[in-house]
Amino acid sequence: MNQMIGELVLAFCLFIGGISVFVAVLHLFMPKKDENRIVDVAAQRFKSSSSFARLQPETKWVDRLAVFCLNTFNLEKPLESMHMQLGSPQEPQPVDILYYKVIFALVIPAGLMLITQSVFWIITLPFGFILPDLVFKSRIQKRQGEIMGNFSATVDLAALIIESGLDYLTAFERIISIAKHKTILEEELEKMLNEIKLGYSRREALERFANRTGVQEVRSLVGLIIQSDELGTSLVDLLRNFSTDLRSRRMSKAEKLAAQASTKMLFPLFIFIFPTIFILILSPMIKGLLSQGLSF
Repeated sequence: MNQMIGELVLAFCLFIGGISVFVAVLHLFMPKKDENRIVDVAAQRFKSSSSFARLQPETKWVDRLAVFCLNTFNLEKPLESMHMQLGSPQEPQPVDILYYKVIFALVIPAGLMLITQSVFWIITLPFGFILPDLVFKSRIQKRQGEIMGNFSATVDLAALIIESGLDYLTAFERIISIAKHKTILEEELEKMLNEIKLGYSRREALERFANRTGVQEVRSLVGLIIQSDELGTSLVDLLRNFSTDLRSRRMSKAEKLAAQASTKMLFPLFIFIFPTIFILILSPMIKGLLSQGLSF
């Protein structure tokens, strides 16, 4: 009985300690809220219509816990940004990502404790909370890699069309119309054009396009287009220089990866290939010595 009470006390202490350390670390790295800012009516209206409006902390304990995590760790903007960089899919919504974080934080420690009959696994609670972020960020990185796959060719084609006398919006429309299969980049360009038709200004649509991709090169391209609109400079020259710089950076990155390849190959060589070679070379000799004996 005393042993059971001691284990319960230890589990409670580990649980409280894990949560305290987790909250302290996140508070250390999370930006502080600006308490003195003026309330924006449009922002409040958007917030009331966002996916987080589905939360019902008054009736559901999971929603109550989700609201606590949302407010404590300031997760609203990061989750909305993650959802946007995923391509704004219907599923998962930002609130669904929040649910995943809460559920994994509860299920993983509970499952490990039931399997091992040890309260030590309560320390995996922060890992369960972060695990959905790792999964979705890997999907975002894959999507960004696909965007960069034909980005330089799209920039060159846009510069060629603009050089013929058309503006950049018409150039993007031509690129989308001649595409046999729309890539992610072309789908995002189409979204940007549709937003302009719906009433967004060019600057707002371009900035939303850059935020949806989350790629630094796309942000640089958007900055060049906005600069050209505001200052009236030649966009063709800017795009040509940008494309040249983009290719040189890609070449430098490829050379860097090629230089690192030999170093990265050392680990599989030492772990898998060299032991196999030694076994193949030495095994006949060792077999002969064991069968005939050692003659001195």
